[in-house]
Amino acid sequence: MTLSSRVVTPVIRLILSLLCRIDAAEMLKIPRKGPLIVVMNHVNFLEVPLIYAFLHPRHTVGLVKRETWDNPVLGALADSWEAIAIDREGSDMSAMRQALDVLARGGLLLVAPEGTRSGHGRLQQGHGGVVQLALRSGAPIIPVAHSGGEHFWRNFKSCRRTRFTVKVGPVFRLVPPATGDGNASDVPESVVHSVPRSVRAEMTDAIMNRISMLLPERQRGVYPHPESAPMRVIRIV
Repeated sequence: MTLSSRVVTPVIRLILSLLCRIDAAEMLKIPRKGPLIVVMNHVNFLEVPLIYAFLHPRHTVGLVKRETWDNPVLGALADSWEAIAIDREGSDMSAMRQALDVLARGGLLLVAPEGTRSGHGRLQQGHGGVVQLALRSGAPIIPVAHSGGEHFWRNFKSCRRTRFTVKVGPVFRLVPPATGDGNASDVPESVVHSVPRSVRAEMTDAIMNRISMLLPERQRGVYPHPESAPMRVIRIV
């Protein structure tokens, strides 16, 4: 954790607490140490600094779109949090290697599988990069879902505080078909790469449905029935 992060993060948390009425008690469920992949829904700019601030002082590194550094203020904030820049237009092997290194060092990796902000707060289709990270690292996954942030700008313009609620689900692991025991760290690299595309898609959907379970029905978007969705590719730990 950088010196600037230790100084900036409490200030960010104070500012957000003034702008929002934050119910983040469930953040205490997130383990203090990793390796751990934290997956979350992505609504707007608000949740990333908020999640970072409420995980402080735990060492958390996030995958952040490369365009963030086009804004000097946001870029400086991302640097203070040692964020990993990712190119959303294609396969970014450099970002993948950096993310795997964070997990290898026992860090918490923050990932938004939707890849882009929804704005409206309803879950969008998840992307499979998080599956690749989980299979190659063997790290467990914990789902985090937040609601309320979709109303932030409307409330801000009306000088009202936004009610922001965070829910945290149980930790789980992906179950590689080759082993059936949910321990990808023991799976040879060749087996990880041999997981069929259809199974990886099922894993992605299972991850997104674990997030969906934590959201109000109005925000479940393309994952409207998580309770009845197939979960054979994950194991709660």
